[in-house]
Amino acid sequence: MLGLSGGIDSTVAAYLAAIALGPKNVLGIMMPYKSSSADSVSDALTVVKDLKIKSMLVNLTGSVDALAENDPDILKNKVRFGNIMARMRMICLYDQSNEHKALVLGTGNKTEILLGYSTLYGDSASAINPLGDLYKTQVWQLAELLGCPKQIIKKKPSADLWTGQTDEGELGFTYREADELLYYMIDQRYNDEELVDIGFKPAFIKTIRAKIRFNQFKRVPPIIAKVSNRTINVDFRYNRDWGS
Repeated sequence: MLGLSGGIDSTVAAYLAAIALGPKNVLGIMMPYKSSSADSVSDALTVVKDLKIKSMLVNLTGSVDALAENDPDILKNKVRFGNIMARMRMICLYDQSNEHKALVLGTGNKTEILLGYSTLYGDSASAINPLGDLYKTQVWQLAELLGCPKQIIKKKPSADLWTGQTDEGELGFTYREADELLYYMIDQRYNDEELVDIGFKPAFIKTIRAKIRFNQFKRVPPIIAKVSNRTINVDFRYNRDWGS
């Protein structure tokens, strides 16, 4: 099961799940808020219809507003409010996961994970993630290969957390710009001097490296204070440790 937003990432994840598991074993949950774009639900429903997967719609307006009303300052901070919405979506997903005895499918891509462009314990939470090693541009390419709806492939990426919000507007650069640099920086292990030599601007390199470094905490389990001989995720961390 997965959150189905009508965006490219959840669409590709849904297509992959339907192919791998069969449509009858996939549940897409749409979780709009009162300010959500009308296209979000309509595009998600297009995916449901095309794949013939099971679906559910849960309106999160009441839940999100109930929490936000406890602190007037929440509504003044878009990022804070957006994090609440992202975590409320994950509460809904994991509740339904328990009800249906299903695994939550992640939809975050490699670009988002490296840059920390996600909400900790929100959209970053999942049991398995088929897109986590694909850059955003590769997700677009895969969407074309899978035959995903054209209007979803062409739409501007957005977490739909507030009216007019777009990923690239928040980030300050495009996914294509970031992915090109990340490929050489991460996959090819170019240092800063080598990156400049092939045409990347020093300021952009600095920005991307800073985001990767600052958001490392989102990519690892919580740090545990070591007080014993075998500490979870330090000494007790390999498959053989729990008998696999």
